[in-house]
Order: sequence, then structure tokens, then C-alpha cells
Amino acid sequence: MLLGFHGATTMLADLETDVSVSARAGFRALELWAAKVERYLAHHSLDDLAALFKSHGVLPLTLNSIEFIAFCGSEYALIQARCHEFGRIAQAIGCPTIVVVPSPTPDRNLAWSDVVAEYVTVLGDLGGIASRYGVKLSFEFLGFGWCSVRTPRAAFEIVERVNRDNVGMTIDAAHFYGGGGLMQELDRLDPRRIFAFHLDDLEDTPKEAITDATRLLPGLGVIPLDDICRRLEAIGYDGPCSIELFRPEYWQWDPGELAVKARAAALEVLSPHFFVS
Repeated sequence: MLLGFHGATTMLADLETDVSVSARAGFRALELWAAKVERYLAHHSLDDLAALFKSHGVLPLTLNSIEFIAFCGSEYALIQARCHEFGRIAQAIGCPTIVVVPSPTPDRNLAWSDVVAEYVTVLGDLGGIASRYGVKLSFEFLGFGWCSVRTPRAAFEIVERVNRDNVGMTIDAAHFYGGGGLMQELDRLDPRRIFAFHLDDLEDTPKEAITDATRLLPGLGVIPLDDICRRLEAIGYDGPCSIELFRPEYWQWDPGELAVKARAAALEVLSPHFFVS
């Protein structure tokens, strides 16, 4: 399993710092936070960006993320343009995957079949754009109550119906726990359709109170991470994993210290189930 760091974990640090601390902490890969990439490219070229990763021996794992891709109406053209933009960046630096995120539910009375139809259309279209650049799309369900796609079963149904080799899904432990997904849903997934796994933990709060800010380092919270990893291992998943923490408290830490602690915590959780590199 390829273990990576994630730019959201050090939100206040710049991209150069993320790459540097990832390498020093022993991570082989980094998920790029899109806003940091855009700030970097305001003063550097794509060749500079590619060289930054190469010089540190760090692989760009995903570009994260294009948000709220569905139910956009006339603004959908902006989503398409962003997919082209991200595709060009990913292609230039050898980043294999772009993460895409579902939208809020536009109407509580909307039938699930209509939600599925919307995402099948959108992901089919965006997947076609991504394919022009030789990159994949990883659809990340969100566990928040307002989101239109909240569980692995829901995301997998959509991805299966899209039926494109370059469209798969992201499993985030916090969103899985918060969204009320059942453990048995993991057992039914096709590991070839899982393009990314985000490892994180959560404070002991009601699921309705979960936010990005209640995330914790893996192993410090209430998510049954061992069971999640055991089930992913059982279905044969051995794809990438990254540590994605949005906790503002951690943003105040020294980024290098945080990267070291994140890697140690991740290895403690993952090592019983996966060979981690």
C-alpha cells in the first residue's frame, strides 16, 4: 500500500512545505490540495511543479478536489472547465487521479433514482474530459447530512453505472462513519473501483455533530479503523492511502512534526493488514 500525506492536514502551510515535510517524514506520496497548487502556479510553471516533486522523491497522488459537481444548472460549464484545468495540471506532473465531490441534496423529496441519474450523467461527462489527459476521477461520498451521496453503497452504485475504467471512488473513514454506512457495504465493493482511501479518526460526538474540525489522528478516536482495514484487506484492496485531517488545531502545529506523527499513527493502524511503502 502506497502511503501518502495530504495537503489539507497542513492547511496553512504552502505546497513547497507539504512536499518537503512529506519527504522528510518518510511519505512516498502527497495528495495535493488544489488551492495550494493554484497559489504555487501563480508564480511558477508546471515544469517547476513537476520538478518540485521529483527533487524530493515524492509522488503526486491525487489532485483534491473538484467540489459539488452535480445539480449545477448553468454553472456546470465551470465544473467542466475546472476538470480541463485539473486534467492539464495532473497530466503535466504525472498525477494519476483527480478527486471529485458530490453536491448538497437540492430537494429532500428528490428520488434516489434521480440522484443516481444525475451523477451517472455528470461523471460520464467529466470522466470523458479526464480521459483526454490520461487521468482518473475518484468520486468521494461525504457523510454530512446535507450531502446527496453519503455511503459506500451509494457511491459504488453510481460508479458501477457510469462504467468507465477511469471513474472510481474514494473511501474516507470519517465520511464512512459519519454517513451511517454499514460495514457490510465494504464487503461488496470491487477493489478495482476504489482509487483512494483517506485514513482519519473522529472525536466521540453524535454523528450529527461531526465536522471536518472533529477529525483526529488515526487511532485517537472512535472510528473502528481496524475493522474497516480488515474488510478492505479481505476484498483485496491494496491501493493508495493518505492521511487527510482538517483539524484547525493541527494546522497550528509545526508541519514537519505533524507529518511525522501522522505517519507513525497511520502505520500503527495499517501495518496489521497491509504492507505499507
